[in-house]
Amino acid sequence: MRILLFLITLLLSLILGSCNSEPTLQKYFVENTENKDFIALDISSNILNLDKAKLTVAQKEALRSFDKMNVLAFKLNDKNKAQFETERAKVNLILKDTVYQQLIKFGSGKEGASVSYVGSDDHINEFVFFANKKDAGFAVVRVLGKDMNPTNIMNMISVLQESKIDLEQLKPLQELIKK
Repeated sequence: MRILLFLITLLLSLILGSCNSEPTLQKYFVENTENKDFIALDISSNILNLDKAKLTVAQKEALRSFDKMNVLAFKLNDKNKAQFETERAKVNLILKDTVYQQLIKFGSGKEGASVSYVGSDDHINEFVFFANKKDAGFAVVRVLGKDMNPTNIMNMISVLQESKIDLEQLKPLQELIKK
């Protein structure tokens, strides 16, 4: 009986100890998807409407490395200024975690943008674009993929130039910009 009790206690401590209470962008997205002050979008590679037969080998490889984009945007208004500051601080705190390696940052803490990534230089699993403007709000874009690398990202830009993007999927963001 003591052995069984010991094993149950050990199992519970392992389960509870392995739960990560650290904030992550994924948790942040999930927590705020239904919040009325946010607009959330998941955009797949299908939005590009490409003729894959016309792509180069490098462009096809870049497209294969891309999975989807998650967009979360906070629209600032007169009623949610305090919440805006709180939410922006939360995102900044998450992005200071060592898992997010910053590539570039410009502007100040109150206005500006940054680009970070998760993974190693040649095996990037996520790019994060964070932009904020003190009189408009902020947006966080997660570009998710498998073994992306800087070359794939550059090739993906050329793929985007050749695409016929389905703007219907972007309607919620267009509405945010109009307000």
